[in-house]
Amino acid sequence: MINCDISIARKFIQDDEYLKARKKADTALDHLKNKTGPGSEWLGWRDLLADPNDAELEKIGSLGEEIRAKADVFIVCGIGGSYLGAKAVIDALSPHFGSNGPEILYAGHHIGGKYLEQLLNYLKQPKENGEPKRIYVNVISKSGSTLETALAFRMLRELLEEMYGEGASEHIICTTSKEGGLLNKLIEQKGYRKFIIPDNVGGRYSVLTPVGLLPIAVAGIDIRTLFYGAVSAYNSYEENAEDLLEYAALRNAIHESGKTIDVFATFEPELTSLGGWIQQLLGESEGKEGKGIFPTVATFSTDLHSIGQFIQQGKRSLMETFIIVEKPFSKLQVNKLEGNDDELNYLAGKSFHEINTKAREGTTEAHSEGDVPIVRVSLPALNEENIGQLIYFFELLTGIFVYSLEVNPFNQPGVEDYKKAMYRLLGK
Repeated sequence: MINCDISIARKFIQDDEYLKARKKADTALDHLKNKTGPGSEWLGWRDLLADPNDAELEKIGSLGEEIRAKADVFIVCGIGGSYLGAKAVIDALSPHFGSNGPEILYAGHHIGGKYLEQLLNYLKQPKENGEPKRIYVNVISKSGSTLETALAFRMLRELLEEMYGEGASEHIICTTSKEGGLLNKLIEQKGYRKFIIPDNVGGRYSVLTPVGLLPIAVAGIDIRTLFYGAVSAYNSYEENAEDLLEYAALRNAIHESGKTIDVFATFEPELTSLGGWIQQLLGESEGKEGKGIFPTVATFSTDLHSIGQFIQQGKRSLMETFIIVEKPFSKLQVNKLEGNDDELNYLAGKSFHEINTKAREGTTEAHSEGDVPIVRVSLPALNEENIGQLIYFFELLTGIFVYSLEVNPFNQPGVEDYKKAMYRLLGK
């Protein structure tokens, strides 16, 4: 299971402040379990783990295998929760270089014209053997009208129709609401294959629905083990959520003490995108009514050479949450070099995992001495089961913490403000 250690950060909080926050966390968990808090109609991310749909998992897995066998390129077309969760899992569990499956690319997650133009040109280019690329697109949107995604899908759909004619419908999969919305109209007209986003699951909580599971399956990752890792976490925390309650209470007490930033940091580059998913999950959930701790992401040791100075000695407005993988997933060691001209022989025989671990431990010590409260969240190993557990860990943490702020964790009214202004300026 996931281990959460708050002992370093706990030293920064007085007992009475922590106990007050802990009572709020206990009440918040009760609201989640009993569906008595604001936004409780959006708790489907818990329901789907309480009652797993094996038939749907099988259906998603089968299509993922089919596309994996046929495609050269698979495009995930979506924004926010429609792609961040899938990207987090894929980046965590896929090789850095080379793959025996399709190239997985992303579109519809911004309105950068240069990116989209170059993507379209790349897709048009034949393979090295002169044959055209075999392209599949998974467009993900409940409404079908989110501008960033809808624009990209318009261009991609046009390209696929140009390449495949009437056969284009076989290359497009829509993940959308059960009924209503623009994508359902296109599905009826074009015959696209469809997966349903549950009505009671919001985008940032949707990675364990077809939203995330289909792209993850296409990447060759075992979605059943991933999903049931989350199920095991759900069952465990229904019995005993002490770790999460302590973490949520600590975060609340730190929030009340005036801290305004939480740096989600990892020493594993594979987990950078996971940090991006956590950033959206917490940021969209807690940042309301003038409340919340701003979540940001850092990959160490890289970012120790950029924002590390600020973390160590800048304004004391922040905390850190380290995401740690205990078991090494590389056996690479430092060799001994004759002459020692780079003066690194003192590391000869040590693994890069060991060196990286010492870098993390040194950073933890230095930042703590620099008055930064630090929480350590640890995975035993980097695999599907543990990533599934970590996903539910942070989903449940978010619900508990945000309810303890007396805020609805499941809406995002502020996001609509930029959309209204943008649409007005575009003349809609």
